[in-house]
Amino acid sequence: MNVQLWGTIDFEQAWHRQRELVDAVSFHDEPNTLVLCEHPSVITLGRATTADGVLLSTHELAERNIKSIAIDRGGEATVHSPGQLVGYPIFHLERLKPDLHWFLRTVEQCIIDAIAEFGLKGGRVEGRTGVWIDGERKICAIGIHCKRWVIYHGFALNVINDLSIFDAIIPCGIRDAGVSSMARELGLDVPIPAVQESIIRAFQVNFDKPLF
Repeated sequence: MNVQLWGTIDFEQAWHRQRELVDAVSFHDEPNTLVLCEHPSVITLGRATTADGVLLSTHELAERNIKSIAIDRGGEATVHSPGQLVGYPIFHLERLKPDLHWFLRTVEQCIIDAIAEFGLKGGRVEGRTGVWIDGERKICAIGIHCKRWVIYHGFALNVINDLSIFDAIIPCGIRDAGVSSMARELGLDVPIPAVQESIIRAFQVNFDKPLF
């Protein structure tokens, strides 16, 4: 597995680079690649986003300098902003296990293992993709697209990001639960580079063997 650190990068630029990587992994034997980065504030609208998924008007979003972009991943509306660690696993599942359920559960396990290194107990909620704290507060959203068994898009782990931007949407279409971050749960800021290292270790361990 290759790892690429893109730093802070505009979402649309990262989306373009992801698609280039998808072609490289699909057709040119590029290794499976995990990209880690941060984005300036943006709302992304997955294919299942409903008309009421965004609570602010286009004008109100512009006043807050927040873009809103419809994209090709699954799921509904979510937010990216500085201090959130975004991961794009560009993985060819035929090299691992051609099973989307297995892939999603394994990404969840990677996040659960990574945040455990900081003393946080993450878990799953039946029927709801992502990683949760106490089954009530989502700390990591996951949304993917699969093309010729190559995955792109991925996960967004709230580390030290400002959570107030989530007030602009119904996060992932879920109305009866909240969102949280590592900083909020721990009561202290966590360095993004340290979280990146934990994520990389977890991916190396969990994708070395099938878990489910």
